[in-house]
Amino acid sequence: MAKNLVIVESPSKAKTIKGYLGRSFNVLASNGHVRDLPKSQLGVDIDNNFEPKYITIRGKGDLLTKLKKEAKASDHVYLATDPDREGEAISWHLAEQLGIDTNDKCRISFNEITKKAVNEAVKNPRSIDIDLVDAQQARRVLDRIVGYKLSPLLWKKIKKGLSAGRVQSTATKLLVDREREIEKFVPQEYWSLDAKLTGADGKNPFIARFYGLKGKKLSVKTKGEMDEVLKKIDGKDFVVKTAKYSTKKKNPMPPFTTSTMQQEASRKLGFTAKRTMAAAQMLYEGVSVPGKGTMGLITYMRTDSLRIATEAMASAKEYISKAYGNEYLPEKPRFYKSGKNSQDAHEAIRPTTPDISPDMVKDALTPDLYKLYKLIWERFTASQMASSAYDVVNADIEAGEATFKASGSKIKFKGFELLYASDDDESDIKKIPDLHDGDKLKCKELKPEQHFTEPPSRYTEASLIKTLEEKGIGRPSTYAPIITTIMARGYVVREKKLLKPTELGIVTTDLISQYFANIVDVEFTAGMEEKLDEIEEGNYSWQKTISDFYTPFEKLLENADKEIGKVKLQDEVSDVKCEKCGRMMVYKMGRFGKFLACPGFPECRNTKAIIKGTGVKCPQCGAEIIERKSQKGKKYFACEKGKDCGFVLWDKPTDKKCEKCGSIMVEKYVKGSKGKQIVCSNKDCK
Repeated sequence: MAKNLVIVESPSKAKTIKGYLGRSFNVLASNGHVRDLPKSQLGVDIDNNFEPKYITIRGKGDLLTKLKKEAKASDHVYLATDPDREGEAISWHLAEQLGIDTNDKCRISFNEITKKAVNEAVKNPRSIDIDLVDAQQARRVLDRIVGYKLSPLLWKKIKKGLSAGRVQSTATKLLVDREREIEKFVPQEYWSLDAKLTGADGKNPFIARFYGLKGKKLSVKTKGEMDEVLKKIDGKDFVVKTAKYSTKKKNPMPPFTTSTMQQEASRKLGFTAKRTMAAAQMLYEGVSVPGKGTMGLITYMRTDSLRIATEAMASAKEYISKAYGNEYLPEKPRFYKSGKNSQDAHEAIRPTTPDISPDMVKDALTPDLYKLYKLIWERFTASQMASSAYDVVNADIEAGEATFKASGSKIKFKGFELLYASDDDESDIKKIPDLHDGDKLKCKELKPEQHFTEPPSRYTEASLIKTLEEKGIGRPSTYAPIITTIMARGYVVREKKLLKPTELGIVTTDLISQYFANIVDVEFTAGMEEKLDEIEEGNYSWQKTISDFYTPFEKLLENADKEIGKVKLQDEVSDVKCEKCGRMMVYKMGRFGKFLACPGFPECRNTKAIIKGTGVKCPQCGAEIIERKSQKGKKYFACEKGKDCGFVLWDKPTDKKCEKCGSIMVEKYVKGSKGKQIVCSNKDCK
């Protein structure tokens, strides 16, 4: 019996694929990369055409020995790493280490981990795509040069331990620029005017908003201007000039790309990009489904394409017809056009088997996996459904020279919104009486209101990812790591859901912007992504790309080293006094987040954790319950006396007591409810 070896990236993927192939196949995992550039040195031979110096990753020696032994004993070796640049590079490194000719047909790839897709891939192996490998090498070498050449300069001029990254620095600059916009923002006054109107019968009140005078739009900026408008309206009848009734159709959103999935998971589920990708990876690699064995539930989750396989569209059509009826099918199948920068190498993110609904696998999934699968399944299925329809009314109402506008709508046919509700805030047409041209209305109240323009909002993870994608910065596989990296470096902090640059992030960005403008230039960074795409297409040399970048970069490094003086960071002063020397302690950023430190270092080395109180008394000893973090970063609440008391809660305590048992009530997400509920902390109390 012929013996075949299949090498994948992860053990969970290996387990899934092993179930699809016969006993003649052995499936092993490389656990990601087996070779990389050394951490202790640049690892790129600048004088020898930027040749990378790869070494075996520490801890991978025994695994490589095992893989070599298995490969030698096998008749065929199939490299089945992920279907992207990174996956292609891992296959290339494995081939190099295992003595496999890269021109041999040793590479298999699939967009989804299903029995059919895996067996089809094994029947059609190909050689390793060196252009794809070169594109990955170019990114790796480029990022290594920027990081290892620029970081020591930051250590020298700002503080030790800092690092700079090509794409991460550009992302940080977006946040810094937004912060500057907010700081410079000057609020502008403006006024609105709402009229509370009814029909002649005085029933069914509705709101119409002031639009302008004599049919022209007018922005009212001061109280004086508003008073003039009110004078023109005083004593005038409100009359319907036109009332237009129509039906408005709304089309479904396309299925997810990596970017839109991360944005929607952030908005609807409260997931970080990192959490979303971790859950998506598990759904892709395979989970145990009752009655079907281990299988991948979604297609490959790193994609910027909106393409859908014809087979998947047919499967979705069949499911929609059975579950909801033919009236919920569109007149013809829906196709979606990918963005202009899309690589279109993979399909959009969709369920591998559309007729496996979320409820069918709920008991087999963790809460995170279920929530994300449900989001992906509903979005995809809705994308293949009929449009929704609304009855809409738009009315222009006149009071003397003034024009007011009122509109409303109500659902006529739910269509795709039966499954994936629209985010639009549709008002109900019932709130507006049946209006006709020339109808006289009664004005119950005129409500002038002063407002001030708001500064632009700080970025959330979702809005930053959207901006990165729109500006062509990074690729689907890099959005989550970009955000993780800039936060880990202390350049950015998350306040509630908003991303705020720290002083360290601002100072570092300003320095890089002044002396290395192209590193943080959005157009330059996007242009480099396009060059990497060209390398992938075989249209450009990766070494020339690096050379074109490095020659001017080296001169900038020399100039910056001469011109930049030592930068002094101003630490934020707290209201906590150092109990050892009396100085006011300052906030510092460490690898585990913010902490308090004495500014008298090195004479005084006192540090302490930042204590966040809850204002709730411990039921065991009467001390305050404070917020803490576990070693894995999970938030919990405990008595400030620590082990001396031992009282601990995983949910945020309130100052309320349970009426039934007297235990502390806590804020907690309850299954089947929206948002947090106040529930008893005692598990035995219902």
